Amino acid sequence: MVKLREVKFVQYGMGPIGAEILKYALEKRGLRLVGAVDIDQNKVGRDVGEFTTGKKIGVSITDDAADMLLRTKPDVVLHSTTSYLKDVKPQLLEIMKAGADIISTCEELAYPFRKNPTIAEELDKKARRNKVTVLGTGVNPGFVMDTLVLTSTGVCQEVKSVTCTRVQDASTRRLPFQKKIGAGLTPAEFEAKVSDGSIKHVGFPESIAMIAAGLGWDLDGIEERIEPQLADTPVESEYLKVEPRQVAGLNQTAWGTIAGEQVIVLNLQAYLGCTDPRESIEIVGRPPINLTIKGGVHGDIATAAVIVNCVPRVLGAQPGLTSMKDLPVPSGWFSNLEHFIKKAR
Repeated sequence: MVKLREVKFVQYGMGPIGAEILKYALEKRGLRLVGAVDIDQNKVGRDVGEFTTGKKIGVSITDDAADMLLRTKPDVVLHSTTSYLKDVKPQLLEIMKAGADIISTCEELAYPFRKNPTIAEELDKKARRNKVTVLGTGVNPGFVMDTLVLTSTGVCQEVKSVTCTRVQDASTRRLPFQKKIGAGLTPAEFEAKVSDGSIKHVGFPESIAMIAAGLGWDLDGIEERIEPQLADTPVESEYLKVEPRQVAGLNQTAWGTIAGEQVIVLNLQAYLGCTDPRESIEIVGRPPINLTIKGGVHGDIATAAVIVNCVPRVLGAQPGLTSMKDLPVPSGWFSNLEHFIKKAR
């Protein structure tokens, strides 16, 4: 076992999810925060503790990522800014140039090799050149609807199809999430926002492609459908009140096909007023598998957990753009980081 100094990390993005990631990371022995980045001028210059522990930590938020990365020389950057690969690409390249590994919540980074192969190839080459590892992950995509599915097929001698259903009570989630699923809109407003792309769970094509790659399946195509989940009775959260016939959330389905058959189906139902939240995986195979997590997995808490719990896996991985399919499955780690890392560089 190698002896390691403390691992220096930066939190890049201080929105609700970034703050949740940082709050959890600060609990970990062996991790030392050396910087934080955000473009919100109401946050720049303020101590990160204002957004996490409530106490000053001694690290201020900056909007000059390049300068901070150069000065602090982090080992790993926990990145949480936006969902789309083209938007985060400049940020990722800047971090790579500083020689830091990256763990990002960017949904399209979770498995970009099918949908965004050109950008994926560029990121992989730059990562290898700078001897860093880049991973996109989270709770979904990243774990519940892809990594957990693939792991469950490990006990099967044959797999014919997989279906994963995620049913969430959105009333417990943050306001940006409730808005993202269209809660409080009329059906016409919902359809308009679906058409312009502002209402959508990002990441289903990546999850389906990752599952297919893990099973060695060559898909003919991937399709998606988004429908409103309407309220039957008045429902409300801390932030919103939804009247009957208004939109309480979304029902989104994506599927991958082979020879016209749907072999991978992912369904997300996220809405206010849900009374039976759960995660369900059904594998048609030998043996068949039916797995349900009653109550579901809290998305914000789980996202922070997956990002931080992947730190040992990424620090111990070979350079390049990787995915959850290609790393050891993460676990919670509750002692010093040095017990979990053996750097393979």
